[in-house]
Amino acid sequence: MSTQKTLKEVIKEEYKKCLVDPIYFMKKYVKIQHPIRGTVNFDLYDFQEKTLTDLVNHDFNIILKSRQMGISTLTAAYSLWLMVFHKDKNVLCISINQETSKEIVTRVRFANDNLPSWLKVKEQEDNRLSLRLTNGSQIKAVSSAGTSGRSSALSLLIIDEAAFIDNIAEIWLSAQYTLSTGGRAIMLSTPNGVGNFFHQTWIKAEAKENEFNTIRLPWNLHPERDQTWRDKQTELSGVKGAAQECDCDFATTGNGIVDAVTIDFYKQSKVKDPIEMRGIDHGYWIWEYPDYSRNYIVSADVARGDGGDYSAFQVIDVESLTQVAEYKGLIGTKEYGNMLVTVATDYNNALLIVENANIGWAVLQQIIDRQYPNTFYSSADLQYVDVERQLTNKINRDEKKMIPGFTNSQKTRPLLISKLESYFRERSVEVRSIRFMDELAVFIWDGNKVTAMKGYNDDLVMAMSIGLWVRDTALKLRQQSMELNRSMLGGITRIGGSQNVYKSQTVSSQEAWQMKTGKTTDKKEDLTWLL
Repeated sequence: MSTQKTLKEVIKEEYKKCLVDPIYFMKKYVKIQHPIRGTVNFDLYDFQEKTLTDLVNHDFNIILKSRQMGISTLTAAYSLWLMVFHKDKNVLCISINQETSKEIVTRVRFANDNLPSWLKVKEQEDNRLSLRLTNGSQIKAVSSAGTSGRSSALSLLIIDEAAFIDNIAEIWLSAQYTLSTGGRAIMLSTPNGVGNFFHQTWIKAEAKENEFNTIRLPWNLHPERDQTWRDKQTELSGVKGAAQECDCDFATTGNGIVDAVTIDFYKQSKVKDPIEMRGIDHGYWIWEYPDYSRNYIVSADVARGDGGDYSAFQVIDVESLTQVAEYKGLIGTKEYGNMLVTVATDYNNALLIVENANIGWAVLQQIIDRQYPNTFYSSADLQYVDVERQLTNKINRDEKKMIPGFTNSQKTRPLLISKLESYFRERSVEVRSIRFMDELAVFIWDGNKVTAMKGYNDDLVMAMSIGLWVRDTALKLRQQSMELNRSMLGGITRIGGSQNVYKSQTVSSQEAWQMKTGKTTDKKEDLTWLL
């Protein structure tokens, strides 16, 4: 005979379910105000459930979102869940102004008022900008003043419309101390161009240079929106405005070397997480381990040494034009030289190309001291790689006036940029790195010169440019030279005593690379070393 559960037992089970599962709590017990349908149950969409899971699993979240995705409402419901099921939680909401920030408090208040009596926690203090419950938990809304983040220890900091707050960097700095006791943070916004704190924080999060988990929510994740709706937004806001408001496109100035459509293509279809991140700073990203049947280039850009940029290198598969590894970080010249030798050696003694400007010579000297056998040399007299004269083997370098490394000068830089633009316009290079694509998005024309947008770096971009250009010039010429040597040596043989006379003669492929070393002996020398 089954025993029927009492009401108290049922309530206890439901309470436990809500405590451990905020999705269950929201879908079953939280009510929201819909602008068309009025008061309805908060029936989360799939993308909202995934977002909520991220909010629970990560302490710091940055959300790049389309308009009207219900994320502010989701954040309010998450705040309510924290306050109801945990004692003494302190939630602070900051937005562009006080009126905007209080909207989250209003949503929390409405949802709490509509909870079942056995779930609802009584209010101890309730006013327009704050709500305090009897279990000690509270939520408060403030404006975006520079000292807004200075509060008592916070459990959760919510910064809404973060891209539109002018002094958000100051707010975030002041909030660090209030979050230091284990607090969480949610920074959410639609994009507002590039160069602002929100954009920079997003880029660093994608590059794993800060603690934020990225959540990207474009318009097409919403099940009630289709292409007709999207086309209507273009009519209302224009192409650029709709791209920012709907597509989560930071929309640069339009002066980029590579257009936004191509960059979005790479981000959506080519970019992927590395299979391994090495180093103390996790700056060395690997997508493919060395394949000993392949040829590689390692092209390196060296930091100026003033702390304003980074040292960076790219590892590129010569035949497939695939990015297999990259590095970006702050590192000493000696350590960088040793690292480049190690990486290039691992990748089958790859052709190692190092920019030789300024501090780059210190890195090159370390490579030379290590006697790395496949360092790239360029002509000293022309200060750039002349495609008619370039040689990459080390025979007679002194006579040919070759210097180690690649010179990035006023003559060579336009060639590098042109090659970079061509490869990406044709989408013929396989790039996996999100931090490279973020750099490329802000690599722009500034008057008559090409540079990174103010506040950003182009270290990975320049390393890639050098690698692509050398791949298309020096290596092609070396291949032509090798084929010419094979053709010439394949058709000659030595004849007659001690006379230095050669004549063309048809010989087998095996004998073509052998030469007698004496008059009365059949001993032969293998000439394949000439290749």
